[in-house]
Amino acid sequence: MITPSYISLYKSGELALRIDKLFNILKSCTLCPRACKVNRLTGESGFCGAGEKLKIASAFPHFGEEPPLVGRNGSGTIFLSYCNLLCSFCQNYDISHQGEGREISPGELATIMMALQRHGCFNINFVTPTHFTPQIISALPEAIENRVDNSDCLELWGI
Repeated sequence: MITPSYISLYKSGELALRIDKLFNILKSCTLCPRACKVNRLTGESGFCGAGEKLKIASAFPHFGEEPPLVGRNGSGTIFLSYCNLLCSFCQNYDISHQGEGREISPGELATIMMALQRHGCFNINFVTPTHFTPQIISALPEAIENRVDNSDCLELWGI
């Protein structure tokens, strides 16, 4: 069996270094092509509307993609609030433009990812992740260590 690269990075310590580098980008945010350069670590919001904390609108097994992407138990889809694209005809306007959702910690994201995995989801699928890349990646160590309890998560997110 092939070891996923993120696990190899975690074991070597490189993942922790990359997480630090990603959070440094938030001091003058250039995560997306908008390059608005706000300091999201001091409470400023970027062009996308996002600040320092990860905000998600929903997480659930999603079956609305091609069968190879959803498998038998769905794609573990996590819809992130806000978006750097802000398309005029977005089907997720309330999430992407208005920021519907709630702020969560990296530990809570790890719990959600593990709950989706335990549910049998074929993969984890982030909808519009660019502006929250540091926060997503920072959840990986806890998810890798598998020290999360998903008992509260299942009910909270309707899984």
